Amino acid sequence: MDIMYSVFFFILGLILGSFYNVVGLRVPEQTFFSSSRSICPACKQTLSWYELIPVVSFVIQKGKCRNCKERISVLYPVVELLTGIGFLLAYLYYGMSISLWITLCLISLFAIIIVSDFRYMMIPNRILLAFLPIMVILRCLSPLDPWWSSLLGAVTGYGTVALIILISRGGMGGGDMKLLGLLGILLGFPYILLAFFLANVIGLAFSLAILAKNGWRRKQEVPFGPSIMIGAILTYIWGEEIVRAYMQTLW
Repeated sequence: MDIMYSVFFFILGLILGSFYNVVGLRVPEQTFFSSSRSICPACKQTLSWYELIPVVSFVIQKGKCRNCKERISVLYPVVELLTGIGFLLAYLYYGMSISLWITLCLISLFAIIIVSDFRYMMIPNRILLAFLPIMVILRCLSPLDPWWSSLLGAVTGYGTVALIILISRGGMGGGDMKLLGLLGILLGFPYILLAFFLANVIGLAFSLAILAKNGWRRKQEVPFGPSIMIGAILTYIWGEEIVRAYMQTLW
């Protein structure tokens, strides 16, 4: 039974990862409902069903469009694989529980933000608004103790980035502010601060990696949304362990 569920969640993740690619690409351009069929962004050729099989199609076509031979962005299979593997690991770690569905929600938002933030350097309000009721419902099904920790987490997450934006005059984006506020509902206080700290560490490492690869470029922007999501996922799964390990170093 575990093997069957493991395969199910992995395949579900691959399929949803393919869908999240579409969401992350189309929502910022406001074209999500404009076309029911996927097309090649280069030659505009409508893609057949066998060109849309997650990961497999990319490998078979050697990363190129069958029609125009233009290279397909590696972002597509990466997001599909991350979502599939993430869903699988979440099930293996939590089993069938409310924590599983909360983790799947975080992974789903992470997958969409990877695409939208890397491609357009933005986190659309429509995406955050779509996840807001889902996160509220999930947290109501499994409330924090005390219950108002979710409200304080949301206010703290939103307010922390808002303060940084005010002081730095644009050092962070409004999308990051709303995202951290949204995540505060699930993580609560004070764990939203841990998520933000981890996000900064991850973001710094990611920025240094980009600088090492591309060299210093003036006004080079680095998407911070994916780092926030990684920090949130790590905090949700291992937040208590991280805090406990840190406290032990102080004694």
